[in-house]
Amino acid sequence: MRPILLQGHERSLTQIRFNNEGDLLFSCSKDHVINVWFSHNGERLGTYDGHNGTVWTIDVDSQSKYLVSGAADNTLRLWNVSNGKCLYVWEFPTAVKRVSFSDDDEKVVCITEQRMGHQGAVRVFKINRDGDGTDQPHEPEHMFNPVGSKATVCAFTYKPNLIVTGHESGKVALFDVVSGTEVLNNERAHMDQVTDLQLSLDRTYFITSSKDKTARLHDTKTLRVLKTYSAETPLNSAALTPNKPYILIGGGQEAMQVTTTSLRQGKFETRFWHKIFEEEIGRVKGHFGPINTIAVHPAGTCYASGGEDGFVRVHHFDESYFKAKPYGDLEIED
Repeated sequence: MRPILLQGHERSLTQIRFNNEGDLLFSCSKDHVINVWFSHNGERLGTYDGHNGTVWTIDVDSQSKYLVSGAADNTLRLWNVSNGKCLYVWEFPTAVKRVSFSDDDEKVVCITEQRMGHQGAVRVFKINRDGDGTDQPHEPEHMFNPVGSKATVCAFTYKPNLIVTGHESGKVALFDVVSGTEVLNNERAHMDQVTDLQLSLDRTYFITSSKDKTARLHDTKTLRVLKTYSAETPLNSAALTPNKPYILIGGGQEAMQVTTTSLRQGKFETRFWHKIFEEEIGRVKGHFGPINTIAVHPAGTCYASGGEDGFVRVHHFDESYFKAKPYGDLEIED
């Protein structure tokens, strides 16, 4: 499994995303730039320039028409994917830490951070898909301030107005965006900050990673913890593989403590775990610093990881990966 090394960022990666078809890979980093790459050969297609601060988060819609990004310059931006033009800018009092499209591409949810006397807020914008995309509503359709621990990650569930959030205290919650009420929560989902949240393809379950050194699989409807995957290092990202029962997790201790440990102890590998049996089945080395973000191709043919070292590594799975029998001789019927 030879990695393709994507060198297009001067500083550490913050998030990477595949589009729906998986032919494009989007990456954003602390150097203010968003890049888009061809996933099959690692060729850079272009950049989205305009942000004036760390780009914390990106998401692309299912048609690969619009890209939305949130950054430390306190803006949320809408981009045309095909030509790199910035179509609209929403401005906030604090930085945007997480953005996500709904599954029908009609809405975008974003989390702004709690800073300088401003409360952390969750806003939902309706995206006007008619015309050239520059005519967007300035005010959010819904907005609320989650009470208690501040939200760090969020995503739309399979219901149109229900979002799932992960919090700094380790809490995972479901919110109704219309009323802004907390429908359900699991205070003990994690013991420390939730660093990533990725939903399954049908959005009925999701995986979270946390600084408490575990990744967990949760049921979207009940928020029950289904499985736990424990590592020896704080985790920054976790992803699910479609078509195969595996979990990918990545992390490594904080960048500022890296100099005190060797590469081996730093645990900068992507680890593969068996989703059902909760056993580690493999590791892939490569990064020279903590892994900040992991994404898996929607067809399950490859995965990409972005690290503190500024590189994105794309790994296309070998033939043996597809031939492996994760359940032994047991045949699973779809």
